[in-house]
Amino acid sequence: MSQRTLGLSALLIGAPDWNDVLARTLDNFECVTGTIHRTDPATGLLSLVAHAGIPPQAQAMLLPKIDNIPFGKGIAGCAAQRKEAVQLCNLQEDLGGVAKPDARKTNVQGALAVPVCGADGKVIGVLGIGKMQPYEFNDSEVADLHSVAALISARL
Repeated sequence: MSQRTLGLSALLIGAPDWNDVLARTLDNFECVTGTIHRTDPATGLLSLVAHAGIPPQAQAMLLPKIDNIPFGKGIAGCAAQRKEAVQLCNLQEDLGGVAKPDARKTNVQGALAVPVCGADGKVIGVLGIGKMQPYEFNDSEVADLHSVAALISARL
């Protein structure tokens, strides 16, 4: 088991407190911001379950926009649609159109989102983490975040 998954299994017993799960994940990856979304079977949208590290001045504007995300929109939506990790070394300078303009108000720069898949392979959610400086997550970190997503999938 990787250092980046330490302590998560204990938090995923019973009815998990998703804010605690996210906080542990952020600590384990040395990140300051993140989200967990669950796919709503009724709407097909990614519904916000937990968030951390969104600057207070951006919350009123940003939370309504990330509360329900369509597949294919933004970093989380692209990870869900592609069924693979999506990362931006510097969200502030993304020219590829993955990051939505309002996402820049978070001041997040290095961002990584991975799909959370159920046993049947369907995307049941997305886990996203971020750093406040430009950062490219390495293959080991991406694999470890996928491992965290796999742990989460049993309870999401």
